[in-house]
Amino acid sequence: MTTSSPTTVPTSGLVSEPIPLHDTPILGMTSRPYVQRATVYGGTVDVEGAAGFWVEYPDGLMDLTRTHLVSSDEGLPGVKNGNSAEAGKDEKPPPLDVKTQVEIDVEGTPKRRIRVSKEKSALVVIDMQNFFLHPDLRNHPGGLACVQPLIDAIPKMRDMEMKILWVNWGLTDHELKTLPPALARSFRKSGGGGFGSQMPGKFGRLLMRDEYNSALYGPLQTEYETGKAKGTDIWIHKNRMSGLWGYQSALDLYLRENGIKTLFFAGVNTDQVR
Repeated sequence: MTTSSPTTVPTSGLVSEPIPLHDTPILGMTSRPYVQRATVYGGTVDVEGAAGFWVEYPDGLMDLTRTHLVSSDEGLPGVKNGNSAEAGKDEKPPPLDVKTQVEIDVEGTPKRRIRVSKEKSALVVIDMQNFFLHPDLRNHPGGLACVQPLIDAIPKMRDMEMKILWVNWGLTDHELKTLPPALARSFRKSGGGGFGSQMPGKFGRLLMRDEYNSALYGPLQTEYETGKAKGTDIWIHKNRMSGLWGYQSALDLYLRENGIKTLFFAGVNTDQVR
C-alpha cells in the first residue's frame, strides 16, 4: 500500500504550510497560501452554453463571474481568453464592474475575497421554519442562533441586488401520495404521526403548505414579507430532503430559468439542498 504526503507550497511573504494533494478551492480557501499564478478551475461549457469555471488570482481573489478565462486556448461563449497557459503567470484580475459585479471578503489567513455576478447569484435560506425552530415544538438553540445573523445579512445581500430564495418544506395532499416510503418513514416518531398528520395547538398539519408549522420562524416571516414586497425574495417549496433532489425540482427550475449560477447557503439544514 502506498501513501501520499502533504505538499508544501512556498509563497512569498507567507509561511509555507502543508496542504493536501487533493485540496479544493473551497476546502482550503481560508487557510492555504495564495496561488503563484492565475489558476483556472473547471473550464467546461455546460448544456446551456454558460462557461463553467472559476479563476483564482495571486492577490487572493477568487473570480466566480465566469467572464474572464486566462489559461485556455479554446474559446468559450462570452469569455475573454488568455493566449496560453503561460498567460496566468502575470495575469492580473480584470477591473471590477461595479454595475454588475460585487466582491465579498472571506475571513481567514491570508485574506481572500470572492467576486460574483449580482444577477447570477442568490442567497438560499433553508428550512428556517416553525417546525424546526419554534420552542413549543423542539429545543434547537443552534437553529435559533442563526436567526439574528440572517436578519443582519439579508438586507445587505438585497443591497447587492441578489435574490433571496427561501427554500422550505410545503407539501400538498397529492405529494403525500408520491413520497418515497423511506422518506415518509423518517418523519414518523414512535410509529405515529408523519407528514400531513395533525400537530398540537395552532401548528396545523405537519409540513403541509400554508400551515403555521411550515411558516418561517418569528421575525424571519416578517423579513420574507418585506423582501417579497420589494421583489427580491422568493418562496420555493420543496417535497424532499434536498431542494435539488432531481431534475426540474422547483428550485432547479427557478435557478435555470433565471440564469443563477452562484449560491450562498444559510439556514438550519444547509446540507439538505444539494
